[in-house]
Formats: sequence, C-alpha cells, structure tokens
Amino acid sequence: MSTSEVGDRIIKPMIALAGCSPGQRIVVVGAKSIELMMDLQRRGYFLAASAGNCGLPAAQYDAALVDWRRRPLGALDAAMDWLDGFLGPRAVLVIWLDAQKPAAKDNLRAAVAKRGFIVLQGAEHPCGSALLARRSQAYPMQKAA
Repeated sequence: MSTSEVGDRIIKPMIALAGCSPGQRIVVVGAKSIELMMDLQRRGYFLAASAGNCGLPAAQYDAALVDWRRRPLGALDAAMDWLDGFLGPRAVLVIWLDAQKPAAKDNLRAAVAKRGFIVLQGAEHPCGSALLARRSQAYPMQKAA
C-alpha cells in the first residue's frame, strides 16, 4: 500500500476529526510518523512535524495526531508522557487505534483523562477507531454568578 493510500485512510479522517487547519502546528507520533508528516505537508500542512524532528518540548503544537495501530495500548503511556510537553494549553489530541474491544476503549479514555484531557468524541472507521480529546485547560470552569 502506498503512502498516499495510508494517508487517505488515516490522515484525512484524523485531520477532519481534529478540525485542523493548514496554519496550525501539528506533531505526528507513531511508527510511520515521518511518512504521515510528509503526507500532511503534501496536503498543505507545512507546519507539521514528526516525533523525530519536532524540536524540544515548549508547548508549541496545536494538535497531535497519534497513529497507534499494531502497538500495545500499555505502551501508549510512555508516548503520552513524552508528548505532554509539546502540546499547548488548547491543543487537541487524536489517537488512531486498531479496532478495540469496549474495555480497551474505556482504558484509553481513562489514560487520556488522567493526563488532563477531556474526551470529546470517538469514531469508528473501517480501518480502526479514533479518539478526539482536548486539554482540559481549554474549558475553564465558569464562575458562579
């Protein structure tokens, strides 16, 4: 399968779910992060970076697209710890997984919430499932009247 076919199957739905625009800084994480980053850049997302060339953590990214297919869910904890410093206070996070059982999805939601994200949406696709979350700082508590 060519890189553009993978991008059409994975990147297009991830961008749509995250609501990314070409002017946003996006970091791509996962085994194929370089290929997916290049696909994003071909699509006009010139500020996209992969885990291998994203610089030092400075809360500089607006979105993270995490391709976690064919990888153990338990290993996602370390990746999330590493990713945390790269994401700004209003950042969105999309995690793409192989199709999961309900218990595994609940574990993923709990792991994401533990790191200060609010899960906004889950989506099922023929080639996997995705989860959209946003930093909880993006939703400040309203003051009582």
